[in-house]
Amino acid sequence: MKPDQIEIFFERLARTQPAPKTELEFASPFTLLVAVVLSAQATDASVNKATPALFAAADTPEKMLALGEERIRGFIKTIGLFNTKAKNILALSRLLIERHASQVPNERAALEALPGVGRKTANVVLNEAFGVPTIAVDTHVFRVGNRTGLAPGKTPMAVEQKLDKRVPARWKKGAHHWLILHGRYVCTARKPDCPHCAVRELCRFKAKT
Repeated sequence: MKPDQIEIFFERLARTQPAPKTELEFASPFTLLVAVVLSAQATDASVNKATPALFAAADTPEKMLALGEERIRGFIKTIGLFNTKAKNILALSRLLIERHASQVPNERAALEALPGVGRKTANVVLNEAFGVPTIAVDTHVFRVGNRTGLAPGKTPMAVEQKLDKRVPARWKKGAHHWLILHGRYVCTARKPDCPHCAVRELCRFKAKT
């Protein structure tokens, strides 16, 4: 996809979603971090069903630590991998208290040093909580990047690097939100809704529906 086409691509997505944002529900950088950790290999919808009660009980690292692993597990047991995630949430809460004065750090290396936080999670937190124009590559972004020809790559990192290089600066802050929402609701995995796609003329997918 050529630079002028990429500009049009995001202009059109921006018209469909003028103010894109994560669908995860949160009230602070800490609750965002926890929600994103919980969303790994799970849907945002399943996370949003579990987190209101969890965050009502513990919306700070200190309160989360006081809950303990067993009670955290009870709040998130409907989410996949809840045993591991409960351990990670407890451990990252402890590290936030010990290393960062209970604040979520706004640096990638510090975020990725927390249990359960990988590059994608760090990118989401940096973007959503701190306004950094990072691009988080989840399954939707990976699919849309490859399928459309916007940023083909064999790994999430390869797709992220191409997107970071190709997406115009003015679209970069919202880029992964537009791509996630487009992949979740239009350019779906099994049967993309090509007739209702805002960027179908720009897309290189040959098997359009």
